Order: sequence, then structure tokens, then C-alpha cells
Amino acid sequence: MRPATRTWIAVVIVGCVLAGGAYALTRPGKGQGGKTSGGASAAPGPRATPVVIALARAGDLPVALTALGSVTALNTVTVRSRVDGQLLKTLFSEGQLVRQGELLAEIDPSPFQAQVTQAEGQLARDMAALQNARLDLERYRVLVDKEMIARQQFDTQAATVRQAEGAVKADQGQLELIKVQLSYTRITAPLSGRVGLRLVDPGNMVKANDPGGLVVIAQIEPIAVVFAIPEDSLQPVLRQYRTGKAVPVDAYDREGKKKLATGVLAAVDNQIDPGTGTVKLKASFPNHDGALFPNQFVNARVLLDVLPNVVLAPGEAIQRGPQGAFVYVVKPDGIAQMRRLELGPSDGGLVAVKQGLAAGEAVVVDGAEKLQDGAKVEPRERAPARTRS
Repeated sequence: MRPATRTWIAVVIVGCVLAGGAYALTRPGKGQGGKTSGGASAAPGPRATPVVIALARAGDLPVALTALGSVTALNTVTVRSRVDGQLLKTLFSEGQLVRQGELLAEIDPSPFQAQVTQAEGQLARDMAALQNARLDLERYRVLVDKEMIARQQFDTQAATVRQAEGAVKADQGQLELIKVQLSYTRITAPLSGRVGLRLVDPGNMVKANDPGGLVVIAQIEPIAVVFAIPEDSLQPVLRQYRTGKAVPVDAYDREGKKKLATGVLAAVDNQIDPGTGTVKLKASFPNHDGALFPNQFVNARVLLDVLPNVVLAPGEAIQRGPQGAFVYVVKPDGIAQMRRLELGPSDGGLVAVKQGLAAGEAVVVDGAEKLQDGAKVEPRERAPARTRS
């Protein structure tokens, strides 16, 4: 064999040996097995569970009762004509806010003006007749004193004067009645409020007994909210109502997130509905901004009491189990500890804690379903929640 060939064979053998050694050193599990068998290091611990935390705090908690209610106009009036006639014009826009006494419509006054003229003429005629009868009576009085005429003739003239006086009074009453009817041709708003859609167009004949009327006015400043509460909740409301102090009532939208208006409890119904076991309450709201609209559905929130300086925990942190309510408290060393709680009332996403939690402790609000007592956690503080307006 030639020397060059032997040299190439030796190079190939050395390369194979080096490649095999490198594979043996770098194959998976080799390094770990060596460490385990040698006992140089222990296996890594369990990974920390990421959670979101919030701090319990001390504060005042309002105790409130919430019920679904309906906005109701404090007063609703159907404006009708009080006399018969042709509707000449309407002076309001549909949906307009009007003030009490504001002119809404006019009915043709000409027939009533003619009746006024006629009644005034009748009154003038009867007053002239009365004046003449009184002059005759004075003449008869002189003659009867001188016994120049019979007493009966004087008495007859006195009766004629009284009849003329009665006729004048009847004429005066008739004239006043026609003037009142003439004033009814100018239809004014009986109260302040918002007018609805026009029910009769100008040019139509209207009558005093028309059931539909001309327009409907709803008083919306102030406005009312009617809602029902369970009979078991009636006594706490009555205790506050009977003190004579104003009981605050807030109106929220259907979702209960946005506050629309603030008012006071105005009335409590005098009986409980036996079919539903509820009693109706009415609250009054100034409604200057028009936030409440008749027949709108709202959530009425009645403030019953305020618990001062109690421990408040986020409602998301409260967990329920066979043994009651509990939370996971994250200790400074990153360990989650399960705590049994004694709870009080709740409001606005906060729950009053009577026992089991202190102000300033961090509780898990997200990720609690993955935890067990004593678990290692990786806490992240929750962003501050927006205050409910």
C-alpha cells in the first residue's frame, strides 16, 4: 500500500472518532443524567401562577336597595276645547316645552263676539225698562200718599220694578257666560310641561265633548319614577321615610352603570300587591336637564344607610365554596393564602367584610380558579377602576 493512501485512511478514522465523541457529549439527557446521578443540583421547583391582585381598603359603604322602575310624568293633561267651534290655528310645535298659561290654540271667536253684542243690547234694553219702572214707582208713591190712586196700583208697579231688576240680573249673567265662553276660544296650557303630537289640525271643527282632545301635555319638571320593592324590604324603607328626612333615590340606566338623576322618595303605596308580594314606591326628580323621559325604564336605587369605616373587598375576589365565602390573600413572600370570610352588604362592586380580612391586604381578583392554599403566585396589581358616575 502506498504511503499517501495510508495517510488518508488514518485521517478518516480520526475524524470518525472525534465525531462520535462529540455526539456522545451533546446528545439529549446526557448532561441532565450526569447531574442527577452525581447529585450536583436538585430539580427546579413549580412555576409561579400569574394572578391579578387588588388591595382591600377601609371606607364607608352605602346600603342601598335597587329595583326596576318606570319614569312617569308627575301630571298628564289632555287639552280639550271647552266650546264648540272651528279651530283656527295652533301656536305650539310638537314636542315643545310650554309654560303654564301659554297660548296653545285659537278657536273662531266671531260667533261668541256676536252673542256678546246681542247680550249687551238686551241688557241695555232691560236696564232702560228698569229705570222707567222705578220712575213710575216714585210717581205712584206720591199719588198713593195723597190717596189719588189705589194702593193696588202702587203694589203692581213695585212688582213691575222687581221683575225688571230680575231681568237685568239675568241679562248680566248671560253676558258674563258668553264672555267666559269667548275667553275659552283662546286655549292656554293648564300646566308647564312638554306637549306631544298634535291630535287635531287647524280648520277642523272641535266640540267640547271630543274625547281625543287637541294635544297631551306631560309635566316633566319635576318628574316621578314608580318602582316596586319586595315586601320584606319595606320596613327598612319605612324606617328611613318616617324619620321625616329626605330619603335619597338615584336613577340609573337599564344596565345600572350610568347615573341619570338624583331625587328623593316622595310616597309609599298604602297596600302590598298580593299577587307579586311587592309594594310600589314613588320618587320625585327635578329633571331640569331632561335626563328622564316618561315611560323610560330605569333602575331606582334607594339609599337606606351608610356603614362607616368598614373593610371593603372587590366583589371579584370573593369565592364561594361548601364552607362559605373565601378569598386568596397574597402574602409579601408571594404565597397565596386562603381566608374564610364573614361578609356584610355589598354595593357598587364592593363587599363589606366583617371578619377575615384587614385593610391593605392584597387579594386575588383574577386567576383564583387556578390556585390552592399555599400556592406560589406571580402577582400583578390591577389598574384602578373608574368611579361610577
